[in-house]
Amino acid sequence: MNSVNSKWNAILVPVLAVILGMLVGALVMLAMGFNPIRGYELVFQGIFGNAYYLGETLRAVTPLIFAGLAVAFAFRTGLFNIGVEGQFIVGQLAAAWVGISWNLPPVIHAIVAVLVAMVAAGLYAGLAGWLKAKLGVHEVITTIMLNYVALFSSNYVIRTFLKGQSEGTEDIQPSASLTSDFFSSIFDGARLNWGLIIALLFTLLMYWLLWKTTVGYELRSVGFNPHASEYAGMNVSKNIVLSMVISGMLAGAGGAVETLGVYGYMVISAGFTGIGFDGIAVALIGANNPFGVVLGALLFGGFSFGADNMQRVEGIPTESIQIVISMVIYFVAASAIIYRLLGVFRRRRREEVQS
Repeated sequence: MNSVNSKWNAILVPVLAVILGMLVGALVMLAMGFNPIRGYELVFQGIFGNAYYLGETLRAVTPLIFAGLAVAFAFRTGLFNIGVEGQFIVGQLAAAWVGISWNLPPVIHAIVAVLVAMVAAGLYAGLAGWLKAKLGVHEVITTIMLNYVALFSSNYVIRTFLKGQSEGTEDIQPSASLTSDFFSSIFDGARLNWGLIIALLFTLLMYWLLWKTTVGYELRSVGFNPHASEYAGMNVSKNIVLSMVISGMLAGAGGAVETLGVYGYMVISAGFTGIGFDGIAVALIGANNPFGVVLGALLFGGFSFGADNMQRVEGIPTESIQIVISMVIYFVAASAIIYRLLGVFRRRRREEVQS
């Protein structure tokens, strides 16, 4: 019975968190003097109103899936990879370099660019893993600092070696592009690209690796109890480094998809993209489950994109939707509140049955 309840709780907690978050958002809109029903109606119109909106929503969701998977993978193995933002940037830069400088046949060029981006970002994240495994330096500190190193170093590399006509790199070669005429025709010119398919494939791959392989079992075991794992003969240091490398590779793939599939170049940026940090929220909403991450990315990306329509039509500030997302994350993190509500509901239901 307890296992059945735990499975239902895994589903009900995120659902109730979304409902409670939307209720809080509705109160915020009322306090601002706006109609929340009209506000949410416009949000959903901004997502599903036409084929272009839907395609652009899915395009916005794609990098969030990669970032969420990267964060969730590290969390599942007992690590806090707060450096997904930096690893995402490293992936962008590596993919841009390969897309601009290498001469390869179509399709192969794009695949190689993604793989190089994954390797570069994986090695970059692996540095934090090595410092954790060998020197005991906490990964939160190192990954946060490496975010800034990635941002400013990438700007330097672009200005010095890859500078194009504008404030960014040259355009990648067409052979390295992940754009899709197929998706563009279905979604009325939206920038949805093959990156979405890659993200979904990596979702399945992450599930298979963590729950269907010996390597995944060791990674989760080390994350759960490193001392017991070491006593059982597992190489704790190796698994810590490997976990960070794989997490970084997922983030790097997301950066590559943005460069190769959406923009076709990389800009010199004064600040972070925010995608890596949003991945933390997506992973929390998805309970660090790869399939939950996809749903969390759909919620996060959909609300964020649809909020523009709400502001454009009725002038309702998009910050109200950010409050909704923040409250959803809060209720997921403070799941004890929801568990208490579920407990009250179940007790009342038992009392009604008994009476």
